[in-house]
Amino acid sequence: MQTTRGNEIKERYTYDDYASWGEDAPRCEIIDGVIYDMSAPTMYHQLFAGRFHTQLANFLKGKKCLAFFSPFDVRLNYDTNDDIVVQPDVLVICDRSKIENGKHCLGAPDFIIEVISPSNTKHDTKIKYQKYLEAGVREYWIADPIEKTVAAHRLIDKQYNCTNYKHTDGAPVLILENCVINLTEVFEEI
Repeated sequence: MQTTRGNEIKERYTYDDYASWGEDAPRCEIIDGVIYDMSAPTMYHQLFAGRFHTQLANFLKGKKCLAFFSPFDVRLNYDTNDDIVVQPDVLVICDRSKIENGKHCLGAPDFIIEVISPSNTKHDTKIKYQKYLEAGVREYWIADPIEKTVAAHRLIDKQYNCTNYKHTDGAPVLILENCVINLTEVFEEI
């Protein structure tokens, strides 16, 4: 499948292509060399992602791990094809050597949260799920703001085991000892 960006037409794109488009280019991700355009997130998407990030950032004050939110590039396979560049909604990186020049993460973050919406559900629950699993993301949460639930996928023996949480639960982040996300605060009405 050919995809385009500007005047370019290619079968497969890499991070070098992505970086050459500049900051004014439309937001996108590259997965297996294919461009996936990203629309602007909704107000609710941003609020929920921000609430997750706030709780994580507050918990991580003074600790070695850092929490980031989109847009922050993650080059999942930088050491091979370098043709997977994603922008998770929220991510935690505990190995600071993975942060190259303060611009992006080289390899798998330790923890990722994606807030799904009707336009990106398949992308986050199927395509990115598989790439995060293959890259070794230790914990991957899929938050559904309509259902007010979180599916917490934890990497055990190279497979994700899932625990589901509803909006009234406290959801433990297993890779961060004693960290529990208050889902009532995340999903509270606006």
